[in-house]
Amino acid sequence: MEVADTRTVQVENILIAHHFLKDVVVHTPLQKNDYLSEKYGANIYFKREDLQHVRSFKLRGAYYKIKKIEEEARSAGVVCASAGNHAQGVAYACAQLKIHASIFMPQTTPKQKIDQVRMFGREYVEIILAGDTFDDSAESALAYCEEHGKIFIHPFDDFDVIAGQGTVAVEIMNDIEEPIDYVFGSVGGGGLMSGVSAYIKNLSPTSKILGVEPAGAGSMKAAFAEGGAVSLDWIDKFVDGAAVKCVGHHTYDVCRRYLDDIVLVPEGKVCTTILDLYNKHAIIAEPAGALSVAALDSYKEEIKGKSVVVIISGGNNDIGRMQEIKEKSLIHEGLLYYFIVSFPQRAGALRQFLTSVLGPNDDITTFEYTKKNNKESGPALVGIELGNRDEYEGLLARMNEFGFKYKEVNNDIQLFGLLV
Repeated sequence: MEVADTRTVQVENILIAHHFLKDVVVHTPLQKNDYLSEKYGANIYFKREDLQHVRSFKLRGAYYKIKKIEEEARSAGVVCASAGNHAQGVAYACAQLKIHASIFMPQTTPKQKIDQVRMFGREYVEIILAGDTFDDSAESALAYCEEHGKIFIHPFDDFDVIAGQGTVAVEIMNDIEEPIDYVFGSVGGGGLMSGVSAYIKNLSPTSKILGVEPAGAGSMKAAFAEGGAVSLDWIDKFVDGAAVKCVGHHTYDVCRRYLDDIVLVPEGKVCTTILDLYNKHAIIAEPAGALSVAALDSYKEEIKGKSVVVIISGGNNDIGRMQEIKEKSLIHEGLLYYFIVSFPQRAGALRQFLTSVLGPNDDITTFEYTKKNNKESGPALVGIELGNRDEYEGLLARMNEFGFKYKEVNNDIQLFGLLV
């Protein structure tokens, strides 16, 4: 489909998609969050796409695309590549429409998302694990499509998919009772914020639309800097729903036109936000779903007194990752440090470390000797959780004072990856 006028066609397509989807998807709630509204001195609203049928907005674009090519898709079958949420959307749509799908997912995809795809797709889907990233699995999926004559359902770089995701914005604009000053939403490949920004900017040109990416996978930020979609050499795969090496060419064009800024959020900050959403608001958000909330601190001055919509894009979080999420949060907050500690060869050295080096509110979370033999004379990996981040310098001073030689592991990426 060629788009001659993005402004006109995108809005028209989004409204048509909304008509198609209104009886298929959940009209997710727009909820004012009193805690964050008070914290930031603003009116903060959550758009709860984590409450969608497949617990993410991806159902919208996937269903709309497949429905538009239903007869052709039923004859040939469809293929998609996804880190999880798009796969669930395709699986749900294909089960509803009785269309066969081959779904390619990275081998690093959390088991919870793989199980969800099987549950939603039932007998209509087969799952093929390929590669370590979305880009790897997409390459395999495209080759499979060409070999078997199937139809590829792109997770973001398709105008019908963009239109489907844009229906999130239709619901927001229909539900909110005041002018919108800011909208924050996550960016992976760019499908969600392409549709959302195109719709809202045309109805409310003064609204500021912010795309949010993980710091370790800022592919849209890089595209903005380079003037076109570029492939990153490396990405951090932790925020799996937004860990994309290269955004779409179509999504870049739309986002370049309508987004006011791209905010990068450190992965550790995302983890802190996931825990806060759960502990304070009883919201289970996946890393990509928490991105938009995590970005509020970056705009805390600008949003004072403003009306702000924050899209929680997904809630498919594997409970098995919670320990990793907690650890990353503590490290980001300056509360958890790992050291290689060489204990002096004298009686009572370990006892002295516990009683004289650790602060009264500090705790040892990890203690492992690095040598299987001669443990007493070898160094140990020690994880220390501080009671307060300001106590770090005091901890180092006491290790030096009592003669404990150490190497901090946190700042050594290779050593951290090897030992922690």
